[in-house]
Amino acid sequence: MKLERWQVIAAGICSLILTVGLARFSYTPLLPIMRDQAGLSAFDGGWLATVNYIGYISGALLASTLSNLDYKYLLYRFGLIVAVISTIGMGLTTDVNLWVFLRFISGVSSTAGMLIASGLIMNWLARQNLKTELGLHFAGAGMGLVLSGLAVMAMVDHLAWDQQWWVLGVVGILFFVPAWIWMPKPAKAGSAEAQVADVAPPSAKWMRLMLGAYFCAGFGYVISATFIVAIAETLPELQGKGPWVWVVVGLAAIPSSFVWDRVARVTGVFEALVLAYLLQIISIVMAALIDGYWANMISAVLFGGTFAGIVNLTLSIAGRQFPANPSKAMARMTLSYGVSQIAAPALAGLIAERTGTYRGSLYLAAALMVAGVFMVWQLKKQTEA
Repeated sequence: MKLERWQVIAAGICSLILTVGLARFSYTPLLPIMRDQAGLSAFDGGWLATVNYIGYISGALLASTLSNLDYKYLLYRFGLIVAVISTIGMGLTTDVNLWVFLRFISGVSSTAGMLIASGLIMNWLARQNLKTELGLHFAGAGMGLVLSGLAVMAMVDHLAWDQQWWVLGVVGILFFVPAWIWMPKPAKAGSAEAQVADVAPPSAKWMRLMLGAYFCAGFGYVISATFIVAIAETLPELQGKGPWVWVVVGLAAIPSSFVWDRVARVTGVFEALVLAYLLQIISIVMAALIDGYWANMISAVLFGGTFAGIVNLTLSIAGRQFPANPSKAMARMTLSYGVSQIAAPALAGLIAERTGTYRGSLYLAAALMVAGVFMVWQLKKQTEA
């Protein structure tokens, strides 16, 4: 089947809505509800988030070992199926051990949209001699966050926590279909269509700097992404309205990757990446220092407007260095991004349980993001040398 560009991008968007917005991050607005209705402790809540990231890293590790694009295409489709099953399954049990398993496989499935789909789309764009920009594709992550947040808000007064998981799983099937049928199959090896221009690989020092910077970004991202709703719910002005903060994050994220592509064209990609890091640092510090409705909403806008842009810019940089198999390079980057995410949610949950606040984790996240800024700047110097 001959595919148009809009169909391929739509497949990627739908894959992100399903695997990231619904299967992975519906947990964020549902976390306070599960704590109230299902007896989920703060520590277990953080542990489930950690297991989800372990699953994501496991999926990224698997993707990084696969050079055959046909195998990655099969893994992509498998991830779509697992995303639906793991979402519905969360509402079928109250066993923490089963929740751990389901959050793990949900994390694995999210690599289908975030990594493998990104690589397949970038490879297809390169083969069609089109610009290898992923801003529109990554808009799907923001759309998924908005959808999960709005869905939970619409259901919270009418359905129990488990029924909300079932509904989200059924909604996911609607996005499963286009994500399945419109994602292009890799071109056959050796065919004229499979050929892309060779690019000299980056130096080992360049890769170390990029991996280090993305590690810092991962820590900063995961603390906010996992607990932003729970933090909002601790404020008197936002009690019962925490999911609105998640919706604001998603609304800001929808255009952000596209906008950051445009910013990078004007300033340069590394300058744009530094700016995105700095704005995310401001969002984290605001959440830690300032209580109140507007401070948290501004923090949510800044966070939503930067996290997808950081992912987009970083993975695009990595993918362009390896155009023949960009998803393998993206997987290496994601391993670094994800290593920091394994311990961070559990650490934040433990700190919250013992101190009654997430502030300590937010300060640590901001400090690591500052270190990431310096690494990106050094990366720029290495590239220009």
